[in-house]
Amino acid sequence: MNVLLVEDEPRVSDFIDRGLRAENHGVTVAATGAAGIDLAKTGEFDVIILDLMLPDMHGYDVCQRLRQDGQHTPILMLTAMDALEDKIKGIKIGADDYLTKPFDFDELLVRIEALVRRSHNFAQSSNVLKVADLELDRDLLEVTRGGEAIKLTAKELAILELLMGAPGRVFSRTRILNQVWGYSEDPLTNVVDVYIARLRRKIDTEGREPLIETVRGHGYRLKAPS
Repeated sequence: MNVLLVEDEPRVSDFIDRGLRAENHGVTVAATGAAGIDLAKTGEFDVIILDLMLPDMHGYDVCQRLRQDGQHTPILMLTAMDALEDKIKGIKIGADDYLTKPFDFDELLVRIEALVRRSHNFAQSSNVLKVADLELDRDLLEVTRGGEAIKLTAKELAILELLMGAPGRVFSRTRILNQVWGYSEDPLTNVVDVYIARLRRKIDTEGREPLIETVRGHGYRLKAPS
C-alpha cells in the first residue's frame, strides 16, 4: 500500500511514517497542501492521510481541490478539530474518514486499510478476487484454483481474503492475528503459522505454482501477478 501523508508537524509525520514503514507500506510525506495536491495528481497512492491545519491552505480546501479535479483516492482527515460539525463538513466535501488527534496508531492503520479495501472492492466489476488461477467469491464464500473447488474453514477463508485483497503486500503475523482473530488473541501464539501451513496444503498443492510466500522476518504475502 502506498500512502500519501500530508502533514506539516514533523513529530506527527515522523511517527506515522515510521509506523507505516514498519508495516511494509510505502510512505511519501508532503508538508504543505500545495505539495500534497501535486503529489496526489500522480495517481500513485492507495490512500491519503490529510492534516487540516496546514501552513499554506486548509485541509478542507485540499480535499475539495482533489475531488474537483476528479481524484478518487480515499482520504482520511487527521486533525485536532474534534467538533461534530467539523467531521460532518469533512465528509460532505469528499473525505472518506476522519480521525482526531491524539490517536492510537493501530486505529489509524485499521482505518486506512479498511478504506483501501473498500476502494479496491468498489473498483472491481464483481465481488470475486482473482490472483493467477486462484479465485475467491466473497458472496458465495467459495474458493477455486484452476476451476477446482477448495474447501476452507472460516479462519482460512478470512486469511486468504486478506492476502488476496493486496497481492504482493507483506502482512506481518501480528497484523494477520489482529485482522482475523482480534486484539484479544495472545500475540505470542503460533496460530497464524499453523493456519498458513493449512492454507498451503490446500492451495499450493503439488504440481501448482506456489502462491503463498514467506518473507523471512516480516510475514506472509500472496505472490503478485507478474
